[in-house]
Amino acid sequence: MKKIGGMIVIGMLALFIGLVISIQITTTQGSDQGGLIPFAKAQGYMEELKKVRAEKDDALQELNDLEDRLVEIEKEKSDEDFFLKGVVSDLEKYKMAAGVIDVMGPGVLLTVDDPLPTEEIADEYSVIMLRYELLLSLVNKMKDAGAEAISINGQRIIVTTEISLAGDNVNINTVPTAPPYIIKAIGNPETIESTLTIRFGIIEQMKSYGLRITIKRMDELEIPRYSGIIRYRYAAPVVEE
Repeated sequence: MKKIGGMIVIGMLALFIGLVISIQITTTQGSDQGGLIPFAKAQGYMEELKKVRAEKDDALQELNDLEDRLVEIEKEKSDEDFFLKGVVSDLEKYKMAAGVIDVMGPGVLLTVDDPLPTEEIADEYSVIMLRYELLLSLVNKMKDAGAEAISINGQRIIVTTEISLAGDNVNINTVPTAPPYIIKAIGNPETIESTLTIRFGIIEQMKSYGLRITIKRMDELEIPRYSGIIRYRYAAPVVEE
């Protein structure tokens, strides 16, 4: 009887241990999946992001409509007043210089892409992103050649534009970008192309890293406006007494 009682106790202990192990395994598997709460939070963030993007698109559309209306008013009034017509003309020049309106004109179109993957260079390895300073040099050379407007992957280059490495992306105007880079420059096509392709110039330097580059003269290019908000925290206009 004692032997049978001992076996029953051992069996119950074994069953209890098995139940505990089963519960632990189930809990561990639930933890590996991240649980329902983090997933729900992620879904909530995604919905919030969609909402913010929709609000931004609506605000931009409203801004574009108001700007179109402002242009109409400026044109109507400038036709009535010769002095105002000159002011409006100067204002358009300043807007183009600041990059806050769309522009079009002749120029060059460049495509900059990474080398084709090889045994030495893996597919996930980006040469241009690790040497993003080459994009800065390219922009400066375009400006030296008289480019009046420049964009990289749709991002308008203005005075406050930054080109910097941020994690796995190159940020331009705080917007993450990745190759291939489509670069547009409005100006004299011949002057810009000859400046970039001169011997020992920036294009030759970029090609030395294996980058694939094409450059094409264009009779007409369209470059979008700067879509961000320009803020000055420290600079202020000088008021003459």
